[in-house]
Amino acid sequence: MFEHCAAPDTLNSFHWMLCYLTTGKHMGLYISFGTVLLLLAITAPSALLFGFGGAVAARSRFFPLSILGRGYISIVRGVPDIAFFLFFVIALDQGLEWLRHKWKCPEWTDAIWQGNDFVVCQAAKLPLGTSPQWMHEVYGFALAVLTFAIVFGAFAANVLYGAMTAVPKAQIETASAYGMSNRQTFWRIIVPQMWVYALPGLGNLWMVLIKATPLLFLLGIEDIVYWARELGGTKTSRFTDYPHGDWRMWYFLMLLVFYLGFTKLSELVLDRVMTRLTFGQATAGGEAQRRANA
Repeated sequence: MFEHCAAPDTLNSFHWMLCYLTTGKHMGLYISFGTVLLLLAITAPSALLFGFGGAVAARSRFFPLSILGRGYISIVRGVPDIAFFLFFVIALDQGLEWLRHKWKCPEWTDAIWQGNDFVVCQAAKLPLGTSPQWMHEVYGFALAVLTFAIVFGAFAANVLYGAMTAVPKAQIETASAYGMSNRQTFWRIIVPQMWVYALPGLGNLWMVLIKATPLLFLLGIEDIVYWARELGGTKTSRFTDYPHGDWRMWYFLMLLVFYLGFTKLSELVLDRVMTRLTFGQATAGGEAQRRANA
């Protein structure tokens, strides 16, 4: 990045480290932090949407819809995250390519499954082989976001389902006595109040989601774990202008500090949100606030 970095052998320790930390690969590391934050920013509301839909379906009086919601919650929560991530991404990718293959290449006569290989025509590939690299990266990232949203949406659905049932039945009965329909009671009584009961569980789920972002590495996305391992490994003068020993411990220590700092910030924000939600509510948190202000 700097002109004097062209000759790293002539630099003192400070300038050598400055040049080393501004190489192109390190820029990839810095960008990967943004990738993780972008994943969290998209996945959190998406998972909440999946969770809300799953919870509503699970408590539905329409039996098939209730079975669908309960099945989604039970199945996804019962499968290890790593196994689901590796299976779902591959299955979804091949499923989409199979549908495109049937549509774009109806004249194809060869078998799609050839031993252990999944072979479709070039026009059915996602993305196309001629597509720029950024499209491949966006496609992989989109699959990762969808997978994260489905997995954590199941956990969110379980939390929201419990929060909905925690709303005092007396309030629901009162709403019915005032002539409210089931839909009005749900949107005006249950949904506004369930967040007080759901926030502790959703807060814990947010922490788990933060800690689960290294799973991007398993999906082939160049996240911070990938770059920490890549840059921290031993480098010799044969392959790089900045040779060094095994520095992976220091890179992973940086990741440790990043995650601890981010989770601490999340705790502070969640505490403020909980304080605001419980204000004036007939809950343990609201009671504690009333006693503190008395």
